[in-house]
Amino acid sequence: MSKDIMTFRRVEKKYRIDVLKKQMLLSLISHRLVPDSHGKSTISSVYLDTPSRLLIRNSIDARTYKEKLRIRSYGVPKPSDRVFLEIKKKYKGVVYKRREAMPLSMAEKYIETLEKPFDSQIMRELDYAMHFYRYPKPSMVVSYDREAYFVEDMPGLRITFDNRIRWREQELFLSCGNGGRMLLPENEYVLEIKTGGAMPLWLSCALDECKIYPTSFSKYGRAYLSTLCNNEIISTEKGENKHVCTV
Repeated sequence: MSKDIMTFRRVEKKYRIDVLKKQMLLSLISHRLVPDSHGKSTISSVYLDTPSRLLIRNSIDARTYKEKLRIRSYGVPKPSDRVFLEIKKKYKGVVYKRREAMPLSMAEKYIETLEKPFDSQIMRELDYAMHFYRYPKPSMVVSYDREAYFVEDMPGLRITFDNRIRWREQELFLSCGNGGRMLLPENEYVLEIKTGGAMPLWLSCALDECKIYPTSFSKYGRAYLSTLCNNEIISTEKGENKHVCTV
């Protein structure tokens, strides 16, 4: 898996686990795993949204269809470094992702001007979404440290552990680094299992043995809800009506 794939269709399962359950799971399955092309890396994504945060609000409220637009990098990129402009859709539990690789400077220019840097089927799909949502702009940066693996005899199966998830609403450029406010405690991980078909029995058995159960978790969605909670706290401190916000 040395070559980056630009289109995905897969089922993604997410799990929140602590460091002990991560170690327990790896002790059971590590002999089947191979680090993928990015191995251990720091991933940052600039999420694009409308001023009213329409995309993430729709994503949180939707039961059947969800959609996100973002620019993703591995590490802190310089203007000439490659990043990915992506559209991620989820329909009835199946994730579809389309992305184009380009230099950071080209991606940022496109977001600013909406002048397509080149013509391709995926670029046309991205451009359509950008126009449909009336030119969304950078809304939030989400970063995290990832360990990524695949199974040698099952290339469609990918397992990732995300840790130190952080977010910010200022300095909305990937070149500004990967700092931000912590979203989860440092000893917690988001485990993602991504597969083009059914999960193999050996992996299901390992998850059961470790008592690891699926949950719904969106990094951008959770961070957005955190901003609402912060606003609730500020309003309460000013003596306004309070109500409980849970995320």
